[in-house]
Amino acid sequence: MGSYAGVYGLGVMGQSLALNIANHGYSVSVYNRHADVTREFMVRRVEGQDKSVVGFDNLKNFVESLDRPRKVILMVKAGEVVDMVSEEIMPYLQPGDILVDAGNSYYKDTERRMKHYSEKGISFFGIGVSGGEKGALLGPSIMPSGDKDVYDKYLGKLLTDISAHTEDGSACCEYIGPGGSGQYVKMVHNGIEYGDIQIIDEAYFMMKRLLHMSNAEMADVFSNWNEGRLSSFLIEITANILREKDPDTSDDLIDHILDEAAQKGTGMWTAIEGLEMHMPIPTMAEAVFARNLSSIKAERVAASKVFNEVPSVTVDKQRFVADLEQAVYASKIISYAQGFALLTAASVQHGWNLDLGDIALLWREGCIIRARFLDRIKQAYEENSDVVNLILTDEFKDEIRVALPGWRRIVVKGIEGGLYIPTLANSLMYFDGYTSEKLPANMCQAQRDWFGAHTFHRDDRPYVNSFHHQWEEF
Repeated sequence: MGSYAGVYGLGVMGQSLALNIANHGYSVSVYNRHADVTREFMVRRVEGQDKSVVGFDNLKNFVESLDRPRKVILMVKAGEVVDMVSEEIMPYLQPGDILVDAGNSYYKDTERRMKHYSEKGISFFGIGVSGGEKGALLGPSIMPSGDKDVYDKYLGKLLTDISAHTEDGSACCEYIGPGGSGQYVKMVHNGIEYGDIQIIDEAYFMMKRLLHMSNAEMADVFSNWNEGRLSSFLIEITANILREKDPDTSDDLIDHILDEAAQKGTGMWTAIEGLEMHMPIPTMAEAVFARNLSSIKAERVAASKVFNEVPSVTVDKQRFVADLEQAVYASKIISYAQGFALLTAASVQHGWNLDLGDIALLWREGCIIRARFLDRIKQAYEENSDVVNLILTDEFKDEIRVALPGWRRIVVKGIEGGLYIPTLANSLMYFDGYTSEKLPANMCQAQRDWFGAHTFHRDDRPYVNSFHHQWEEF
């Protein structure tokens, strides 16, 4: 007998996933384009252990070592590399075999590949995998999409077994839908993650700059928050980061990390998708822009020397921290509300029929945004499967009302103090806009009609009628 599945690509994630598969009783073949990487992996992480892992330095032998239908899991960089590797493997595949892209691929690329390979008799799957190196090894959150019959017959048990499981034994893996829906869901997960991270970062920044709190004091605040409704992986690691010492200097490590944040593209894709779908998702989009702004460090340093006035702000520490918890929690609700609204719109447009409550449950363990909060989202969808926006649900509307006064005070203090807090502020702006019966868009449409004859609707006439006004004679 051959191996049950193969993993192509032995970077950090590929190695961890291969070991995860083997640890669950499956035989797995592994291959990397650089044979020395495969050999090092086999020696360092496999040899001497009771694992059914077989390494190959020849691609043909790697593919032919797999049981039919062959199941090849690609753990390679998204983009052109996926196409290149897939074509490299194709000569050794036969109709009925399965290619699985487990990277952060753009969902439209996945759908293109599905169509291309289906014409050759190959089932192509796109699966979102979240959890980083640790999740890949111990159990990630998995969001698969593709042909459901093939999934149920050949992939479902494997992916469910290796996924994260909650305390009640529920697997954080469930078939999402057809096409690229799995990687779309993962993309939105990452967009929410961008928002979640930036919200927390701004809370840290405000405590540091306005309250002049030490790292230890801030760590205590985040640890306290992690005991309550904000309990989550990201809050937990933030507290731990603030306590971490630099082995070289014995200083707090956070104080020596340059304030430049990198990104791999999924947050950007989410922001672009929001624009293309005409969906307002400013919390996630501003989180992407925040990373972009951080990356022009030299320009920021130069600008800070030109505009070097630091506003003086008086703050009551105890009240501020309490208000900040409200602002962080409310902004978190807003970030998820925008993400799930985008998923709702995409599900309708693409005919995916996404189960949004179950998607929330997939993120309870294994992934980066895992949080106690996600059970509340599931409950909201159980009470009403036709949720329009999470902020309108019984689960969250009262908490938003309670949070608003402190949230507003936080944003005002941040602006008065000259601090960059785009997600805390724009989450509030989104809330105010979404809950406004009237917006200045009537003026916008009048302006558009003036210079471009774009027409407008009237509030005293049937909506089906459009009007153009002759604003000036020429």
